[in-house]
Amino acid sequence: MTTDPSSPLTELLRLPAGPVNLTDLDPAGTPGFRGKKADAPAATEALAPELSDLQERLYAVGRTTEDRAPKILVVLQGMDTSGKGGAIRHAIGLVDPQGVRIKAFKAPTDEELEHDFLWRIEREVPGPGMIGIFDRSHYEDVLVVRVNGLVPEKVWQSRYDEINAFEQRLVDDGTVIIKCFLHISSAEQKERLLARLEDPSKHWKYNPGDVDVRGQWDDYQAAYADALGRCSTQHAPWYVIPSDRKWYRSWAVAQLLAEHLRTLDLEWPVADFDVEVEKARVAGS
Repeated sequence: MTTDPSSPLTELLRLPAGPVNLTDLDPAGTPGFRGKKADAPAATEALAPELSDLQERLYAVGRTTEDRAPKILVVLQGMDTSGKGGAIRHAIGLVDPQGVRIKAFKAPTDEELEHDFLWRIEREVPGPGMIGIFDRSHYEDVLVVRVNGLVPEKVWQSRYDEINAFEQRLVDDGTVIIKCFLHISSAEQKERLLARLEDPSKHWKYNPGDVDVRGQWDDYQAAYADALGRCSTQHAPWYVIPSDRKWYRSWAVAQLLAEHLRTLDLEWPVADFDVEVEKARVAGS
C-alpha cells in the first residue's frame, strides 16, 4: 500500500470559494486515502520520519535566523467529539514536542473580556520556527458567541472581516496557517457521547452541557457554514476534514501538516563558525 494520497490534500480538502452548505460535505468520506481502515495507522506513522525531520529543520531555522524564520499555525475547530484532541495526539504527536506549542481556548476570563476578542489570540500565536496548535480559536467569537447571543449581531457580523485581516497580518509576518474544520455528523456525535457514558474511563471526558449544545446543532451548523464561507481566503483557506472516521481524520491532519512543511523548502542552517577549526579545537580539548 502506498501512503501517498491520490492527490494533495491541500487540493482535495480545500474548501471551494463561495457559500457553504455543510450537508453537501460528506463527514464520512476519505478523500485521497488509497487504502483501507486497517492501513491507516501505518500510513499515519509512515509520515513520522519526514515530519520529524521537517519540524526539526523549522525549529533550527527559528533558533538561528529568528527574523526570517517561518511559523506554522494549525487551527482545529469542530463540534464536541469531532476529535481535536485525537488529532493532536495522533498527528501532531508525530513531531518533537519542544517545537510545538498547544493552546486550548476556553471561555474568556474577565481580564480577556476587557479587551478586543483578538487580544488573547494574538498573545498565543507561534514564534519563529515553532508550530502552534489552537484547540478552538478566534472562531469561537463567531460561533458560540453568535449561537448564544453573547454580543449583538452587528458586533459578531463585523468580526469576519476582522478575522480575515488578522490572518492576513500573520501570513505577511511569515506564518503558514492551516485551518482544519473537523466535520462530523449528528449521528456520529451521538454515538461518541454515548460511548463516553458507557466507559467509566471516559466519564471525565463527558460534560452534561454537551447535550445542551447538541440541542443547538442546527444553529451551530449555520454558524460554521458562515464562518467557513466568509473566512476561507486565498491566504488562509479552510480545509474540511471528514471526521466520522477517526483513523482518516488523524491521517489527514498529519498529511496536511507534511504538505505545508514541504512547501517551505527548509534547509539546515549554515554554521556561522569555521567547522574545521572547531573540529581541531574539540579534538585537542
